[in-house]
Amino acid sequence: MARIIYNVEDKPKARELVVFSFQQLLSIIAATIAVPVLIGAGDHMSAALLGAGVGTLIYVLCTKAKSPVILSSSFAFIGALTMALSGYGYLGIILGGIFAGLVYVILSLVIHFAGTKWIDKIMPPVVIGPVVACIGLSLAGSAISNLLSADGYISPDGVHPYNLLALLCGLVTFFLIMAFSLQERWKHLRMIPFLIGMGGGYLLAAIFSSIGYGLDIPYLKIIDFNPIIARFSPISITSFFDYPRFALIEGINEIVNNKVAINGLGVAEIALAFVPVALVTFAEHIADHKNLGSIIGRDLVGDKPGLAATLLGDGIGSIGGTIFGICPNTTYGESIGTTAISGNASIRTIIFTALMCIALSFLSPLTSALQTIPTSVLGGACLALYGFIAASGLKMLKGIDVSEGKNLFTVSIIFVIALGGASLQIPYAFGYVPDSDFRTVTRFISIGSIAFGLILGILVYWFGGLFEKKKA
Repeated sequence: MARIIYNVEDKPKARELVVFSFQQLLSIIAATIAVPVLIGAGDHMSAALLGAGVGTLIYVLCTKAKSPVILSSSFAFIGALTMALSGYGYLGIILGGIFAGLVYVILSLVIHFAGTKWIDKIMPPVVIGPVVACIGLSLAGSAISNLLSADGYISPDGVHPYNLLALLCGLVTFFLIMAFSLQERWKHLRMIPFLIGMGGGYLLAAIFSSIGYGLDIPYLKIIDFNPIIARFSPISITSFFDYPRFALIEGINEIVNNKVAINGLGVAEIALAFVPVALVTFAEHIADHKNLGSIIGRDLVGDKPGLAATLLGDGIGSIGGTIFGICPNTTYGESIGTTAISGNASIRTIIFTALMCIALSFLSPLTSALQTIPTSVLGGACLALYGFIAASGLKMLKGIDVSEGKNLFTVSIIFVIALGGASLQIPYAFGYVPDSDFRTVTRFISIGSIAFGLILGILVYWFGGLFEKKKA
């Protein structure tokens, strides 16, 4: 168990609560606003923040304030969301979010009546541990890409080139996080290492950027200040306050203006895109909660609040997060990592962070200011966060001999498939190639590499068990 200073029911002081919550917000902000950008809805980043806040509050309510984790934009649904938005608009996104959430609600009911023992048999630690490790390791490429990029300079070919000063800012962020997590002199600062680390990295980046913009040296432009400049050009009421354009509002506009219609075939297509992804992320939900439980020293899956409650919260939270946001939600590994390193597991921090997300979605200047945090600084923080997730997964393998029998093959296939990027694409719609008689796949269900590795890991563990029974 990690060093826990404030446990779930504990009450941090008011000043500490604000600082802890802002630290949680910083840990999830980049991924939260990235999802709408990746699906082609980049002007809905504030809606993603609103959805994260609403979804998290629903989750806390369903779990009776027993599970301290933030729910926010899920990357697993990016393919499905892109298809729904391009083909059926925001109504398609709302319908897809409802389908995904209902999968979790139905699984919650099944577990409520059937218990969790069957899950433990299907997904023991030798399966869950490598999956958690792969979740962290699979994000390593994203962290490194961020670490080496300067936001204020784009080369003529339209990319952010390798930048040593950006790397320096990211590494300063990482080492400050590490230093204030380990030092013993100022114990109250050990609880906010990410806030200190990212603040120090931002300050260094601001110094370089000030020189870069003042002397017009592109290489020194680590920070892109355009989000703030654009917000106040021209100055109006929306420069300070603006409502987030969440999916429900956009969907109503589509209905009023007759922009989109969804028939029975469209409903089926959206269901085919979202339901299989939700079935797979069910396993990632279990992995996240076992990881969080090991950090705070509680069994969140088998005891309180229990897997039925966490699934119900995640499912209804995803529905609420989609309707009042822009995409389904999921429990965030970044939030879990922040809890582990800071030692603060107070549920009050999670609630206040959710309220911060909701408030920020309406406060334009603060949203714009958060968008100026350099990706290299975020990358430096992610070096710690993603690495900690990976280490937590490996810790689950403690006491398990992974060098013998079915354990060896189970761990092997999960690592190779998940980290090798072997996704599974299942076609369900076909069409003709233009000006030819050849048919081709036009739509397919995409299952990510981690989920595919998990599926194969379960099958290999079961298949190996057949030989052990014969041997016995």
